[in-house]
Amino acid sequence: MTAFVRDQWYVAAYGREVGRKLLGRTVLGEPILLYRTQDGGAVAMAERCVHRRFPLSQPPTRLDGDRVVCGYHGFTYDTDGSCVFVPGQQRIPRTARLKTYPVIEQDSFVWVWIGDREPGDTLPPRAPWMDSPRYTVVSGMEPIDGDYGLLVDNLLDLSHETYLHGGYIGTPEVAATPITTEVDDTAGIVHVSRHMDDAECPPFYAKSTGIEGRISRWQDIEYHAPCLYLLHSRIAPAGAPGPNPDGSDPHAFHVEVVYGITPSTHKTTYDFWAVARDFALDDQDVTDFLHDNNHTVVMQDVVALNVLQKSLDTEQDGYQELSINIDTGGLAARRILARMARQSPAPQDDPAVTR
Repeated sequence: MTAFVRDQWYVAAYGREVGRKLLGRTVLGEPILLYRTQDGGAVAMAERCVHRRFPLSQPPTRLDGDRVVCGYHGFTYDTDGSCVFVPGQQRIPRTARLKTYPVIEQDSFVWVWIGDREPGDTLPPRAPWMDSPRYTVVSGMEPIDGDYGLLVDNLLDLSHETYLHGGYIGTPEVAATPITTEVDDTAGIVHVSRHMDDAECPPFYAKSTGIEGRISRWQDIEYHAPCLYLLHSRIAPAGAPGPNPDGSDPHAFHVEVVYGITPSTHKTTYDFWAVARDFALDDQDVTDFLHDNNHTVVMQDVVALNVLQKSLDTEQDGYQELSINIDTGGLAARRILARMARQSPAPQDDPAVTR
């Protein structure tokens, strides 16, 4: 089981998901209520009423202006979590207050801060392609019935594309090409690169770019522990010139793959996925194809990780895991997550109530 890392920002939702309809998400075991005030600001607070623990994201709970009215007994909460109404009495108990969470909207995501200290100047890592006019984005979210560490392992070892995602994004060269790994322990960032100069073009890129024949395919991973994964993909016809010294790269197509990896419970994970491209920006057929194709790939991972979690749950004590060269990035990520978890404070007994 991968330990939770607190005092960190996590993706709780896409900005488009948060509105005047109450939305419930569980992050690091903490049930959270998300909604927007009438002026458009996002609010995140504990999702269970202090009275009888009714989930505030469930009907008939409703908004009255910017206040949340519990649909079970009418306890009413302001945006700061304070209870402003209790049925049948004037006095409001001192403990009738819900915990609220710092919120940042950045790069199309709604991030919440999970921890006991304040974030201060700490900001979420960036994924600027998500709302850049220079890119077109397709995205979604799929829940996984597995430890979030399994998704981290999966994404840092892309050799599985050859076998699990053949016919979509996988080709023989992905598994056959060695990787290079660099680790910044201080920043908690893992870089894994695989450059294929002469590779088969998988349907994912052939149908979206129009390239015929073999390609130069670069996969440069940047994992920001614990929550954000970036895959910088460069695709060009085999033999085409590489990037210019000034960083421009007119001979290639670029795809930025983004994952928000959010632990929900110890055995469930929110898999926020997105694909941003810098070509065919207004081509709806390409957009639809990439959305549907990538959703299929994501679901292949979801099914595999769900099966893997069930297998691990029945594993006998004393089983020794085998790791090889392709696991270098994943093992580095595990070490970073373990260190960050050791440095994290223990959670309060009841995250719903501010003491």
